[in-house]
Amino acid sequence: MKNKKILSWVLGGIGLLVLPFILQYFGNAWVRIADLALLYVMLALGLNIVVGYAGLLDLGYVAFYAVGAYMFALMASPHLAETFEGFAAMFPDGLHTSIWLVIPLGMLIAACAGVLLGLPVLRLRGDYLAIVTLGFGEIIRIFVNNLDQPVNITNGPKGIGQIDSVKVFGFDLAKRHEFFGFDVASVTMYYYLFLVLVLFTVLICYRLQDSRIGRAWMAIREDEIAAKAMGINVRNMKLLAFGMGASFGGVSGAMFAAFQGFVSPESFSLMESVMIVAMVVLGGLGHIPGVILGAVLLSALPEALRYVAGPLQEMTGGRLDASILRQLLIALAMIVIMLMRPRGLWPTPERAKNLDHVS
Repeated sequence: MKNKKILSWVLGGIGLLVLPFILQYFGNAWVRIADLALLYVMLALGLNIVVGYAGLLDLGYVAFYAVGAYMFALMASPHLAETFEGFAAMFPDGLHTSIWLVIPLGMLIAACAGVLLGLPVLRLRGDYLAIVTLGFGEIIRIFVNNLDQPVNITNGPKGIGQIDSVKVFGFDLAKRHEFFGFDVASVTMYYYLFLVLVLFTVLICYRLQDSRIGRAWMAIREDEIAAKAMGINVRNMKLLAFGMGASFGGVSGAMFAAFQGFVSPESFSLMESVMIVAMVVLGGLGHIPGVILGAVLLSALPEALRYVAGPLQEMTGGRLDASILRQLLIALAMIVIMLMRPRGLWPTPERAKNLDHVS
Protein backbone atom coordinates (compact mmCIF):
# COMPACT_ATOMS: atom_id res chain seq x y z
CA MET A 1 0.00 0.00 0.00
CA LYS A 2 2.83 2.34 0.91
CA ASN A 3 4.70 1.52 -2.32
CA LYS A 4 1.57 2.29 -4.36
CA LYS A 5 1.23 5.66 -2.66
CA ILE A 6 4.88 6.52 -3.35
CA LEU A 7 4.48 5.39 -6.97
CA SER A 8 1.39 7.58 -7.41
CA TRP A 9 3.28 10.60 -6.03
CA VAL A 10 6.23 9.93 -8.37
CA LEU A 11 3.96 9.56 -11.40
CA GLY A 12 2.05 12.70 -10.43
CA GLY A 13 5.30 14.66 -10.12
CA ILE A 14 6.52 13.44 -13.50
CA GLY A 15 3.14 14.36 -15.00
CA LEU A 16 3.38 17.92 -13.66
CA LEU A 17 6.92 18.29 -14.99
CA VAL A 18 6.13 17.15 -18.54
CA LEU A 19 2.67 18.78 -18.73
CA PRO A 20 3.85 22.12 -20.20
CA PHE A 21 5.75 20.35 -22.99
CA ILE A 22 2.63 18.38 -23.89
CA LEU A 23 0.52 21.54 -23.85
CA GLN A 24 3.19 23.44 -25.77
CA TYR A 25 2.70 20.98 -28.63
CA PHE A 26 -0.89 22.28 -29.00
CA GLY A 27 0.16 25.91 -28.67
CA ASN A 28 1.57 28.28 -26.05
CA ALA A 29 -1.95 29.49 -25.28
CA TRP A 30 -2.64 26.23 -23.43
CA VAL A 31 0.53 26.61 -21.36
CA ARG A 32 -0.59 30.13 -20.51
CA ILE A 33 -3.92 28.71 -19.28
CA ALA A 34 -1.96 26.28 -17.06
CA ASP A 35 0.09 29.21 -15.69
CA LEU A 36 -3.03 31.16 -14.76
CA ALA A 37 -4.56 28.00 -13.26
CA LEU A 38 -1.55 27.70 -10.92
CA LEU A 39 -2.00 31.34 -9.85
CA TYR A 40 -5.66 30.62 -9.08
CA VAL A 41 -4.62 27.56 -7.07
CA MET A 42 -2.47 29.83 -4.89
CA LEU A 43 -5.34 32.27 -4.49
CA ALA A 44 -7.82 29.52 -3.63
CA LEU A 45 -5.46 27.96 -1.06
CA GLY A 46 -5.01 31.35 0.58
CA LEU A 47 -8.76 31.96 0.73
CA ASN A 48 -9.25 28.41 2.05
CA ILE A 49 -7.40 29.45 5.22
CA VAL A 50 -9.96 32.19 5.85
CA VAL A 51 -13.12 30.44 4.62
CA GLY A 52 -12.32 26.74 4.90
CA TYR A 53 -10.35 26.65 8.14
CA ALA A 54 -11.59 29.66 10.14
CA GLY A 55 -15.11 29.78 8.64
CA LEU A 56 -14.95 33.52 7.82
CA LEU A 57 -16.75 34.32 4.57
CA ASP A 58 -14.50 36.74 2.67
CA LEU A 59 -15.92 38.15 -0.58
CA GLY A 60 -13.20 40.79 -0.98
CA TYR A 61 -10.19 38.51 -1.29
CA VAL A 62 -9.29 39.93 -4.70
CA ALA A 63 -8.21 43.12 -2.89
CA PHE A 64 -5.06 41.37 -1.64
CA TYR A 65 -4.43 40.10 -5.16
CA ALA A 66 -4.55 43.74 -6.32
CA VAL A 67 -2.27 44.90 -3.49
CA GLY A 68 0.43 42.41 -4.51
CA ALA A 69 0.08 43.20 -8.20
CA TYR A 70 0.35 46.98 -7.78
CA MET A 71 3.17 46.60 -5.28
CA PHE A 72 5.25 44.75 -7.87
CA ALA A 73 4.14 47.09 -10.68
CA LEU A 74 5.40 50.15 -8.79
CA MET A 75 8.65 48.48 -7.74
CA ALA A 76 9.52 46.97 -11.12
CA SER A 77 8.48 49.56 -13.70
CA PRO A 78 9.58 53.08 -14.75
CA HIS A 79 6.22 54.55 -13.66
CA LEU A 80 7.46 56.21 -10.43
CA ALA A 81 10.57 57.60 -12.14
CA GLU A 82 8.46 59.06 -14.95
CA THR A 83 5.95 60.61 -12.53
CA PHE A 84 8.10 62.03 -9.71
CA GLU A 85 11.19 64.14 -10.42
CA GLY A 86 12.70 63.50 -7.01
CA PHE A 87 12.36 59.76 -7.46
CA ALA A 88 13.88 59.99 -10.95
CA ALA A 89 16.89 61.81 -9.52
CA MET A 90 17.59 58.90 -7.16
CA PHE A 91 16.58 56.10 -9.54
CA PRO A 92 16.84 57.42 -13.13
CA ASP A 93 16.05 54.00 -14.60
CA GLY A 94 13.31 53.26 -12.09
CA LEU A 95 13.22 50.47 -9.54
CA HIS A 96 13.99 46.96 -10.75
CA THR A 97 13.33 44.89 -7.66
CA SER A 98 14.62 41.33 -7.34
CA ILE A 99 12.16 38.47 -6.97
CA TRP A 100 13.87 37.50 -3.69
CA LEU A 101 12.65 40.80 -2.23
CA VAL A 102 9.32 40.90 -4.06
CA ILE A 103 7.94 37.63 -2.68
CA PRO A 104 8.50 38.33 1.06
CA LEU A 105 7.53 41.97 0.63
CA GLY A 106 4.34 41.00 -1.20
CA MET A 107 3.47 38.59 1.61
CA LEU A 108 4.15 41.23 4.28
CA ILE A 109 2.19 44.08 2.65
CA ALA A 110 -0.80 41.86 1.81
CA ALA A 111 -0.76 40.35 5.32
CA CYS A 112 -0.86 43.85 6.82
CA ALA A 113 -3.82 44.66 4.55
CA GLY A 114 -5.51 41.45 5.73
CA VAL A 115 -5.06 42.41 9.38
CA LEU A 116 -6.40 45.91 8.67
CA LEU A 117 -9.49 44.30 7.15
CA GLY A 118 -9.83 41.92 10.09
CA LEU A 119 -9.71 44.56 12.83
CA PRO A 120 -13.09 46.22 12.15
CA VAL A 121 -14.94 42.98 11.33
CA LEU A 122 -13.97 40.85 14.34
CA ARG A 123 -17.47 40.95 15.80
CA LEU A 124 -19.26 40.27 12.50
CA ARG A 125 -20.43 36.88 11.28
CA GLY A 126 -22.17 35.33 8.33
CA ASP A 127 -23.91 37.66 5.90
CA TYR A 128 -22.71 40.84 7.63
CA LEU A 129 -19.09 39.74 7.36
CA ALA A 130 -19.58 38.89 3.68
CA ILE A 131 -21.06 42.33 2.94
CA VAL A 132 -18.23 44.20 4.70
CA THR A 133 -15.47 42.20 3.01
CA LEU A 134 -17.22 42.64 -0.34
CA GLY A 135 -17.18 46.39 0.26
CA PHE A 136 -13.48 46.28 1.14
CA GLY A 137 -12.68 44.58 -2.16
CA GLU A 138 -14.60 47.19 -4.11
CA ILE A 139 -12.96 50.04 -2.16
CA ILE A 140 -9.50 48.80 -3.15
CA ARG A 141 -10.51 48.49 -6.82
CA ILE A 142 -12.07 51.99 -6.89
CA PHE A 143 -9.08 53.35 -4.98
CA VAL A 144 -6.49 52.14 -7.54
CA ASN A 145 -8.82 53.21 -10.36
CA ASN A 146 -8.92 56.82 -9.13
CA LEU A 147 -5.44 57.27 -7.66
CA ASP A 148 -4.15 59.14 -10.69
CA GLN A 149 -5.33 62.52 -9.35
CA PRO A 150 -4.10 64.77 -7.81
CA VAL A 151 -0.94 62.63 -7.57
CA ASN A 152 -0.50 59.93 -10.18
CA ILE A 153 0.45 56.81 -8.25
CA THR A 154 -1.48 53.99 -9.92
CA ASN A 155 -2.07 55.64 -13.34
CA GLY A 156 -5.81 55.13 -12.83
CA PRO A 157 -7.81 53.14 -15.39
CA LYS A 158 -4.91 53.25 -17.87
CA GLY A 159 -2.98 50.83 -15.69
CA ILE A 160 0.77 50.38 -15.31
CA GLY A 161 2.81 48.80 -18.08
CA GLN A 162 6.46 48.02 -18.84
CA ILE A 163 6.65 45.83 -15.74
CA ASP A 164 9.83 43.80 -15.42
CA SER A 165 9.74 40.07 -15.93
CA VAL A 166 10.98 37.68 -13.26
CA LYS A 167 14.69 36.86 -13.27
CA VAL A 168 15.85 33.79 -11.33
CA PHE A 169 19.59 33.03 -11.04
CA GLY A 170 20.25 35.13 -14.13
CA PHE A 171 17.52 33.49 -16.22
CA ASP A 172 15.02 35.94 -17.66
CA LEU A 173 11.73 34.06 -17.68
CA ALA A 174 10.34 36.36 -20.37
CA LYS A 175 12.79 34.95 -22.94
CA ARG A 176 13.02 31.58 -24.67
CA HIS A 177 15.73 29.22 -23.43
CA GLU A 178 17.23 25.99 -24.65
CA PHE A 179 18.02 23.13 -22.27
CA PHE A 180 19.53 19.84 -23.48
CA GLY A 181 18.30 20.51 -26.99
CA PHE A 182 14.73 21.36 -25.88
CA ASP A 183 13.31 24.75 -26.75
CA VAL A 184 11.55 26.11 -23.64
CA ALA A 185 9.13 28.99 -24.17
CA SER A 186 8.63 31.88 -21.76
CA VAL A 187 5.23 30.62 -20.60
CA THR A 188 6.81 27.26 -19.78
CA MET A 189 9.50 28.92 -17.66
CA TYR A 190 6.79 30.76 -15.71
CA TYR A 191 4.92 27.46 -15.31
CA TYR A 192 7.79 25.95 -13.34
CA LEU A 193 8.17 29.05 -11.18
CA PHE A 194 4.46 29.05 -10.36
CA LEU A 195 4.55 25.29 -9.73
CA VAL A 196 7.32 25.73 -7.14
CA LEU A 197 5.33 28.49 -5.42
CA VAL A 198 2.17 26.33 -5.43
CA LEU A 199 4.04 23.36 -3.92
CA PHE A 200 5.46 25.66 -1.23
CA THR A 201 1.94 26.99 -0.54
CA VAL A 202 0.52 23.46 -0.28
CA LEU A 203 3.28 22.50 2.18
CA ILE A 204 2.52 25.52 4.38
CA CYS A 205 -1.23 24.80 4.27
CA TYR A 206 -0.72 21.18 5.34
CA ARG A 207 1.57 22.24 8.16
CA LEU A 208 -0.97 24.84 9.31
CA GLN A 209 -3.82 22.35 9.08
CA ASP A 210 -2.10 19.89 11.42
CA SER A 211 -0.83 22.53 13.84
CA ARG A 212 -2.39 23.95 17.00
CA ILE A 213 -3.25 27.09 15.05
CA GLY A 214 -5.11 25.09 12.40
CA ARG A 215 -7.08 23.17 15.02
CA ALA A 216 -7.94 26.47 16.75
CA TRP A 217 -9.25 27.86 13.43
CA MET A 218 -11.40 24.78 12.91
CA ALA A 219 -12.75 25.02 16.45
CA ILE A 220 -13.76 28.64 15.77
CA ARG A 221 -15.38 27.54 12.51
CA GLU A 222 -17.48 24.87 14.20
CA ASP A 223 -18.52 26.85 17.31
CA GLU A 224 -16.98 30.19 18.17
CA ILE A 225 -18.56 30.39 21.65
CA ALA A 226 -17.30 26.93 22.59
CA ALA A 227 -13.84 27.79 21.24
CA LYS A 228 -13.73 30.93 23.37
CA ALA A 229 -14.86 28.95 26.43
CA MET A 230 -11.99 26.50 25.87
CA GLY A 231 -9.46 29.34 26.13
CA ILE A 232 -8.79 30.03 22.45
CA ASN A 233 -8.00 33.67 21.75
CA VAL A 234 -10.64 34.09 19.04
CA ARG A 235 -9.62 37.66 18.21
CA ASN A 236 -5.98 36.85 17.52
CA MET A 237 -6.81 33.66 15.64
CA LYS A 238 -9.18 35.50 13.31
CA LEU A 239 -6.61 38.22 12.62
CA LEU A 240 -3.98 35.55 11.97
CA ALA A 241 -6.32 33.82 9.52
CA PHE A 242 -6.95 37.07 7.63
CA GLY A 243 -3.23 37.87 7.56
CA MET A 244 -2.06 34.39 6.51
CA GLY A 245 -4.71 34.06 3.81
CA ALA A 246 -4.00 37.52 2.44
CA SER A 247 -0.25 36.87 2.22
CA PHE A 248 -0.75 34.17 -0.43
CA GLY A 249 -2.98 36.55 -2.37
CA GLY A 250 -0.21 39.16 -2.33
CA VAL A 251 2.37 36.76 -3.77
CA SER A 252 -0.10 35.62 -6.45
CA GLY A 253 -0.76 39.24 -7.42
CA ALA A 254 2.95 40.03 -7.71
CA MET A 255 3.49 36.99 -9.95
CA PHE A 256 0.46 37.96 -12.03
CA ALA A 257 1.92 41.44 -12.63
CA ALA A 258 5.28 39.98 -13.66
CA PHE A 259 3.63 37.41 -15.92
CA GLN A 260 1.32 39.89 -17.65
CA GLY A 261 3.72 42.84 -17.73
CA PHE A 262 0.70 45.09 -17.19
CA VAL A 263 -1.88 45.66 -14.44
CA SER A 264 -5.12 47.64 -14.43
CA PRO A 265 -8.15 47.83 -12.10
CA GLU A 266 -10.22 45.73 -14.54
CA SER A 267 -8.29 42.61 -13.49
CA PHE A 268 -9.54 42.87 -9.89
CA SER A 269 -13.31 43.06 -10.24
CA LEU A 270 -15.95 41.61 -7.94
CA MET A 271 -16.40 38.71 -10.36
CA GLU A 272 -12.83 37.62 -9.63
CA SER A 273 -13.60 37.42 -5.89
CA VAL A 274 -16.77 35.45 -6.56
CA MET A 275 -14.88 32.98 -8.77
CA ILE A 276 -12.18 32.42 -6.12
CA VAL A 277 -14.84 31.77 -3.46
CA ALA A 278 -16.58 29.39 -5.88
CA MET A 279 -13.31 27.49 -6.37
CA VAL A 280 -13.05 26.87 -2.63
CA VAL A 281 -16.71 25.97 -2.14
CA LEU A 282 -17.08 23.81 -5.25
CA GLY A 283 -13.82 22.02 -4.60
CA GLY A 284 -14.50 21.25 -0.94
CA LEU A 285 -14.27 23.62 2.01
CA GLY A 286 -11.19 23.03 4.13
CA HIS A 287 -9.85 20.17 1.98
CA ILE A 288 -6.61 21.08 0.19
CA PRO A 289 -6.87 18.53 -2.69
CA GLY A 290 -10.50 19.57 -3.25
CA VAL A 291 -9.60 23.27 -3.31
CA ILE A 292 -6.84 22.58 -5.86
CA LEU A 293 -9.28 20.59 -8.01
CA GLY A 294 -11.89 23.36 -7.83
CA ALA A 295 -9.33 26.03 -8.77
CA VAL A 296 -8.01 24.06 -11.75
CA LEU A 297 -11.48 23.23 -13.07
CA LEU A 298 -12.98 26.72 -12.71
CA SER A 299 -9.91 28.44 -14.17
CA ALA A 300 -9.71 26.08 -17.16
CA LEU A 301 -13.48 25.73 -17.73
CA PRO A 302 -14.02 29.21 -19.28
CA GLU A 303 -11.27 28.52 -21.82
CA ALA A 304 -12.58 25.06 -22.66
CA LEU A 305 -16.11 26.43 -23.13
CA ARG A 306 -14.83 28.75 -25.88
CA TYR A 307 -14.98 25.72 -28.16
CA VAL A 308 -18.63 25.18 -27.21
CA ALA A 309 -19.87 28.79 -27.19
CA GLY A 310 -18.55 29.48 -30.70
CA PRO A 311 -20.54 26.72 -32.47
CA LEU A 312 -23.66 27.57 -30.42
CA GLN A 313 -23.37 31.19 -31.51
CA GLU A 314 -23.19 30.09 -35.15
CA MET A 315 -26.27 27.88 -34.66
CA THR A 316 -28.27 30.92 -33.50
CA GLY A 317 -27.13 32.98 -36.48
CA GLY A 318 -24.94 35.20 -34.30
CA ARG A 319 -27.86 36.50 -32.23
CA LEU A 320 -26.19 35.40 -28.99
CA ASP A 321 -22.91 36.94 -27.89
CA ALA A 322 -20.23 34.25 -27.43
CA SER A 323 -18.84 35.75 -24.19
CA ILE A 324 -22.29 36.00 -22.58
CA LEU A 325 -23.11 32.47 -23.73
CA ARG A 326 -19.87 31.23 -22.20
CA GLN A 327 -20.74 32.83 -18.85
CA LEU A 328 -24.17 31.18 -19.03
CA LEU A 329 -22.58 27.77 -19.61
CA ILE A 330 -20.18 28.32 -16.69
CA ALA A 331 -23.10 29.23 -14.40
CA LEU A 332 -25.07 26.16 -15.51
CA ALA A 333 -22.04 23.92 -14.91
CA MET A 334 -21.62 25.35 -11.39
CA ILE A 335 -25.32 24.80 -10.62
CA VAL A 336 -25.15 21.19 -11.83
CA ILE A 337 -22.03 20.52 -9.74
CA MET A 338 -23.62 21.89 -6.57
CA LEU A 339 -26.83 19.93 -7.13
CA MET A 340 -24.96 16.69 -7.70
CA ARG A 341 -22.17 17.29 -5.15
CA PRO A 342 -23.53 19.68 -2.47
CA ARG A 343 -20.49 19.08 -0.22
CA GLY A 344 -18.06 19.92 -3.02
CA LEU A 345 -16.29 17.83 -5.61
CA TRP A 346 -13.78 16.49 -3.07
CA PRO A 347 -14.86 17.24 0.51
CA THR A 348 -12.90 16.30 3.61
CA PRO A 349 -13.74 12.73 4.70
CA GLU A 350 -14.58 13.85 8.24
CA ARG A 351 -16.86 16.66 7.02
CA ALA A 352 -18.60 14.32 4.59
CA LYS A 353 -19.25 11.83 7.41
CA ASN A 354 -20.64 14.54 9.69
CA LEU A 355 -22.95 15.88 6.99
CA ASP A 356 -24.15 12.37 6.12
CA HIS A 357 -24.90 11.75 9.81
CA VAL A 358 -26.84 15.02 10.10
CA SER A 359 -28.86 14.37 6.92
